[in-house]
Amino acid sequence: MNVQTAKSARIPTAAITSLIVDAMGKAGVSKDDAVRIAELMLEADLIGADAHGVFRLMQYVQRLKLGSTNPRPNITVNRTAPATALVYGDNGMGHLVVARAAQTAIELARECGVAWVGCRMSGHAGAAGVYAALPLKADMVGIYSAVANANHMPLAGGAEPLLGTNPVAIAIPAGKEAPVVLDIATSIVSYGTIKNHRLQNKPLHADWMIDPKTGEAVTDPHKSAEALLLPMAGYKGAGLALILGLLAGTLNGALFGRDCVDFNAEPDKITNTGQFVVALDPSRFQPIDHFKAEVDRHIRELRNTKALPGQSVRLPGERRAQRRADRLRNGLPLAPELLAQLDKLAAELSIKPLRERG
Repeated sequence: MNVQTAKSARIPTAAITSLIVDAMGKAGVSKDDAVRIAELMLEADLIGADAHGVFRLMQYVQRLKLGSTNPRPNITVNRTAPATALVYGDNGMGHLVVARAAQTAIELARECGVAWVGCRMSGHAGAAGVYAALPLKADMVGIYSAVANANHMPLAGGAEPLLGTNPVAIAIPAGKEAPVVLDIATSIVSYGTIKNHRLQNKPLHADWMIDPKTGEAVTDPHKSAEALLLPMAGYKGAGLALILGLLAGTLNGALFGRDCVDFNAEPDKITNTGQFVVALDPSRFQPIDHFKAEVDRHIRELRNTKALPGQSVRLPGERRAQRRADRLRNGLPLAPELLAQLDKLAAELSIKPLRERG
C-alpha cells in the first residue's frame, strides 16, 4: 500500500493511533494521557467525523507547544450536589477533560438515576458524538454539548459572527440494533467540514456560507475565513446555538459570545472551552433489557417504512455503526493533502511518518 499517493489509500488504525501517541508525547503529554487522547481522536475518525480526528493533530500539537494548552493538567471534579458536578480542566486537552466529565456523570447517574456534569477551562475535544456515546457502555443515555471554539455564525438576521457551531449529540442504547446516536452542529455543516474543503480545494455548497457585506453565497473555500456560516433551519438553529452556548459556557464559567477565543486564528491563547455531559439511567424507568428491546423494535419498524423514490430511510446511528465496522477492518481513508500535512508534522517532530508504521 502506498499511503503517499493513492487517493483511496486506507491507513491502518494502529498506524494512526501510534502517530498520535508519539506526536502527543513529543508535545509533552504523558504516555497514559496520549493513549487516551489517541483513542478518542481515532473514534472520531472511525465514526466518520473526518474533520475532528487525526485531521486536528497539527493544530493540537501547535497549541501544546505554544503553551496555550496544558500538556499535563491537574483535572479536578467538584461534586456540587448529588446529581451535579463541575470539572475543572486546568486548560488540558479537551478529550481528557470531557472524558472525565462523562465518567463522573456515569458514576453519579448510578447513584441518582441522572447526572449533569459541566466543564470549564477545557479545550477542543473533537466530535460531539464520541462523548455522548460514552455512557452507552454503562447502558445509559448520553447527552453532550459544547461551546464551539470559534464564532462563525450570526444570530438570526445578524451580520456578525457571535455564535459558534455549538453541537449537540444524544446517544440512546439499543439491544441488537446499533445505538441511536444523533450528532449535529447547529450550523448547516460543521466548521471542520469547511476546513476540510479548504484543505482539499473543494467548492462549498451554496447554502453553507454567505458574505456578511452582501448576503450572497460564498462557494470559494479560500474565502471562508471572511464568510458567515449559516445556522441550520434559520432562526431555529441560531436559537439552539444560543441556548447551548449559555448552558455549556456561561453556566460553567467558561467563555461564550464575544468572549470566545478563536481556536483557529489565535493558537497562542487559552480558550476556556465549556462543555457538559448528561447521563441518564433508563433502568430507573423500566428494566433495561425491556427498554433496549423496545428501542430495537421501533428501529426495525422505522427502517422498514416507505422511502422516497431512489432513497432509503436513514436512522441516526446506523451509518455511523456501518462506517465504524468498515474502518476498523479496512483502515481510515485519508486525503493526500492530509497525509502530506501529517508527514510534515512527523518530520518536524522527528517521529516515524505514517508510511513507516504498520
